[in-house]
Amino acid sequence: MNVFAKTKEYLAGVGAESKRVTWPGKTELWESTLVVISFIFILAVTTLVCDKVIEGFIKLVHMGA
Repeated sequence: MNVFAKTKEYLAGVGAESKRVTWPGKTELWESTLVVISFIFILAVTTLVCDKVIEGFIKLVHMGA
C-alpha cells in the first residue's frame, strides 16, 4: 500500500470519527472557559506567592552572610 492510499484511508477515518464527536454547547463552552481562566489565575497567584517567599528567604540568607 503506497503512502497516498494510507493517507486517504487515514483522512477518511478522521472524517468518520469527527462526525461522531459531541461538540459542547455555548453554555458548556463558556463554563469550561471560566474554569480554565480561574485555574490559570489561581496558579499565577500561587506562583507569585511562592516566588516572593523564596525571594524573601534568599534576601535573609544574603543579609546573614
